[in-house]
Amino acid sequence: MAGRQQDKPTTLDEWQRSDAYHNSFLIPKDDVLDAVVKNNQDQGLPDIAVSTAQGKYLHLLVRSLGAKRVLEVGTLGGYSTVWLARGVPADGRVVTLEVSAHHAKVARENLTNAGVADKVELIEGPAAETLAKLNPTEPFDLVFIDADKPSNLLYFTEAKRLVRKNGVIIVDNIVRYGRVSNPDYTDAQVEGVRTLLHAIKSDKEVDATTIATVGEKGYDGYLYAVRD
Repeated sequence: MAGRQQDKPTTLDEWQRSDAYHNSFLIPKDDVLDAVVKNNQDQGLPDIAVSTAQGKYLHLLVRSLGAKRVLEVGTLGGYSTVWLARGVPADGRVVTLEVSAHHAKVARENLTNAGVADKVELIEGPAAETLAKLNPTEPFDLVFIDADKPSNLLYFTEAKRLVRKNGVIIVDNIVRYGRVSNPDYTDAQVEGVRTLLHAIKSDKEVDATTIATVGEKGYDGYLYAVRD
């Protein structure tokens, strides 16, 4: 086809440059979020939080759904939690679960410094145990799962119980540089994603799709599911 750009392999450098370019137009510089990133780095947290663009996406998703009750599985240092909390209204609530005492301590600092601590309930401990005990009077509008991948199916099953009809469940890191579809990879992270996908295939309680992504975090993607 005349004028069509020739296909060619792309690189992480190109994806990072593209993210930075688009963010420069769509996401204003945010000293508060920059401070969260720096504090996480200074306190030795792994660099596995969502990207800036992904955080903004979660924020916009909360707003577009009109979500007042959000559940997050995997707080880390609270970067995504801040984006989520900024999206819920003044009377909204984000419940976030974190297994690491150190990560939870850093997250509490960040949430306070970001001015959203009053909207967030951070529950410390193994998410599997915490989820089993949750029995809210009102279901959640949105669940964001970004924790240990071998437990994906357990977390997803609990999310279905806790989210409202037509509520949304997002599961992050579900493409993993294409390794999930490559039978040569059999590590626990990849197998955790495969187990979830196999279960969803015959699950009549949800309707779902995978959205692949590229950007400063590399080649990955997320599962977007709606509770029927």
